[in-house]
Formats: sequence, C-alpha cells, structure tokens
Amino acid sequence: MIEGPVRSVTIVGGGTAGWMTAALLSQLLPSVAITLVESEEIGIIGVGEATIPALRTYLTLAGIDELDMVRATQASFKLGIEFVGWRAPGSSYIHGFGKIGRDMAWLHTHQLWLRMAASGDPGPLDRYALNCVAARRNKFCFPSGDNPGSPMADIDYAYHFDASLFAAFLRKQCEERGVKRVEGRIVDVVRDGAGGKVAHVVLASGMTIGGELFIDCSGMRALLIGGALGVGYEDWSQWLPCDRAYAVPCTGVSPLTPYTRSTARAAGWQWRIPLQHRIGNGYVYSSKFASDDDAARTLLANLDGTPLADPRQVRFAPGRRMQAWSANVVAIGLSSGFLEPLESTSIHLIQTGILRLISLFPGRGFNSADIAEYNRQSRFEFEDVRDFIIAHYKVTDRVGEPFWDYVRDMPVPDSLAERLDLFRSSARFFVHGKAELFREESWVQVLIGQGLAARHDPVADLVPEEALAEFMADIAEVIDEVADTMPDHAAFIAQHCAAPSIPA
Repeated sequence: MIEGPVRSVTIVGGGTAGWMTAALLSQLLPSVAITLVESEEIGIIGVGEATIPALRTYLTLAGIDELDMVRATQASFKLGIEFVGWRAPGSSYIHGFGKIGRDMAWLHTHQLWLRMAASGDPGPLDRYALNCVAARRNKFCFPSGDNPGSPMADIDYAYHFDASLFAAFLRKQCEERGVKRVEGRIVDVVRDGAGGKVAHVVLASGMTIGGELFIDCSGMRALLIGGALGVGYEDWSQWLPCDRAYAVPCTGVSPLTPYTRSTARAAGWQWRIPLQHRIGNGYVYSSKFASDDDAARTLLANLDGTPLADPRQVRFAPGRRMQAWSANVVAIGLSSGFLEPLESTSIHLIQTGILRLISLFPGRGFNSADIAEYNRQSRFEFEDVRDFIIAHYKVTDRVGEPFWDYVRDMPVPDSLAERLDLFRSSARFFVHGKAELFREESWVQVLIGQGLAARHDPVADLVPEEALAEFMADIAEVIDEVADTMPDHAAFIAQHCAAPSIPA
C-alpha cells in the first residue's frame, strides 16, 4: 500500500517561529491545509531582532518582497556585528558578513595578514573586508555584479527588525494565502492511545483542533514536544553560563549604524540593535555572577537613548531538546532549544528547522528513518552553533573578573578544542559538514579578533615580503575607495525603503 503525504498541519504557537513556519509551508506546499493556534494572552519573547544573511533566502522562498518587509518591520540593514571589549576592555573588532580581501593563489587574506603581523603591524584585519570598513563608516548599499572583480560584488547583508512587527507582517501574508488562524489558549493535549501521536489539542473554550502533523512553536514552554511527549532537554550551561536577559527599547540616535553591537559586561554582554524607529537593547548575563538588580542597572546605564519601557526579564536554559522531532510533533524555534543571540542565530535556526522539515516532509505513517535523519541534522546544527558561541567566551584576554575568569578557563567540548588547536597550529579551518552555518570567514574574524595566538600557514613564508606588502596594501586601498563611494545607511533607507512613522 502506497502511503500518501500529510495533508493537514497544525502549528501550535504564533510569534516569529509560528508565522515563519506557516509562511514557508503555505508557499511551498499550497495543497496542505495549515491551521495556526495562538493566544493573545501569551506574549512572545521577541528578543531576537537581528538576523544573518541566510534570511534573504527565506524571504525569496516564502515569496516575500524584501523592501516590503523592511518597511513593514521598521528594519535597518546589517553588515555584521561589532564586538566591543570581548578580547579585553577597550578592544573592538567586527565580524562582518561577506568576503575578506582576496586570495593569493590558495592563501587566504588572513594567512597573509598573520604573516605580516609576525614581523610588523598590518593594521586590524577589519581593514581588509569591505563589510567591516563600510560598517564603521555607516555606509550601505546592495551588492553589485556589474564588476565581478570588485569588492562591491562581495557585499553580504542581513537585517535588524522588530520581531513583533515581523510576525504581524507574516501573519497577513499567511492569512491571504488561506492559513487558518485560531485564537485560543491550549489547556490540554490529547494523544492517540495506540500510537502515542498527538491527536488533538483542547482550547480553554472547549474547542478541539486536530491534525496529522503538529509543529510545536510554543517557545520555551515546549507544550507538545516537552509537555505532552516528554522529550528531554540537554543542558549546556556548563559552557554557556548566561541564563537570563533584560531587554528594553530606547529612542533612536544618529547615525543609524548598519551593524549590531555586542559589548562585553562584567557578567555577560549587552546587545544594541538599531531600527528605523528605535534601538533594541538587552543584557544577557549569568545569575551566578550578577544579581537581577545589578543587571537591570547596568543595562539602563548604558543606553544611547531614553528608555521607552521598563526592562523586561527573560529566563532561559541554554541547550537543546534531545529530539526535535518525536512521533508526529516537530519542534521549531525555542521549543527545540535555546542558544543566546550572540551571533543572531535564533531566527536562522527557525528557518533551517522549517527547511529541514520540508526536505523530509512525512507521509501519514511517519517513517522512523525520516525522523532520525531530521534529528541527526538538528543535533549537528545546534552543536555547531553552540561551539561557535562558546569560542567567543573561551578565547579572551580579560582577567580579574569572576565571570570572564570562569569562561576563559573552563573545559570546552572536544569538537571545539580540536578546532582551536588546528587554528593555533597554522590558522587553518575546514568545514565539517554541509549543514555547518559559520564558515571560514566567520571563525577567522572571531578567533583573530578575540586574540587567539595563531601561526600562519607555512606556505605564506614563500611569498617575498615586498610582494606581500604590495598585495595587502592594494587590497586595503581598493576597499577604502569602494567604501567611500557607498551611500550613507540612513540615506539609503530613506531613498528605498523608509518605514511609515509610528510612535517609538
């Protein structure tokens, strides 16, 4: 007997995760009936307002116009993340998207930079990447392929946006496509006694909603995957001790910077995310090293504008669900795990979870091989991102502060330790899997920016010093000239995608 595909999907929870799921499924699987259940009584966390470039692919796949989204969500553009004080107090580097310089044969720019740094001062690595130079000058434009040899072709970018407005924007798109939204608070989950699958959910009104496939977008409550199915949670707090955050918006200031800022604090770090109408701010910290009152005071004392609300606290446990797919329930978003938003990965993990589900979309029998593969890929991705975030804490020269002393000296997962050892040896980096999110450019900028002592590739010693200096000077000169031609970030937005004025 040939088994047919699932024809009905019920999404439990709205917010960014729920509506991103509904938008992509309704676009790519239009014959599947989609119902989304959410309650206005239950707020969304909404702390993740910064994204990475892969979101542009999501918008294309979901049939969403980029500039419409920017206008609707008060968005700005993002060329990378500035890390202030992470290596040591007063230090600063940018993890920029896009390419770093250009290669000399097979030698990458960072290898040449390290060779120069061994005998002199080549300046910061930032100066050899257009995204970083443009970010520091508050410049932005879309990439241009008119001259493939120009750094202009290598510009890569993402967005800062208001997460609540993004969810509302997606909801409108979804409802126009026929996604059914049901308002109501779920009070019970009923399982099929024979197979153990979720049969239906019960709302406070008494209404029941069934489905063949359920997608748990209920956030940290994990109402279906954790509550009903009892799937366990793997805690990673031994490597990621931050377990709380305060978030607060403030008034905007000039200039409108095209990058996220992450500033190291005594017990964690503070984010700054500039939008068209305001700035999003937050302090991610460890409750073992700072009191809630101290954290709130630290955040409010370090805002660029006037606070627009009282700080709102979020508590979390870093880690992942042991299985992201169990029976007929797939966890997407915070129900599948939590990694602090240091590298703006929260929304990306939602996106990849949805795409993974579509690539392994089940038949009505829910084949165990499909489920196992989904869980294998999910585990690899979470551990990969985990290691990258841990590296920011582990590689630091900050001393004399209990929090930073702890993270600097803590043992790390073997997978990360091996990577750090290889980079120290010869600044080499190799991708371990197709699903790996952060590639060489990202690891290089972070590890060098954080101060990891690394030797250059021995082959770089074969390049004559004069030729090396000329090659690197040419890269910096071209990037400097190109950055100067780019428009101001705020001016670019005003011309192409200014959002309607709304109260901050």
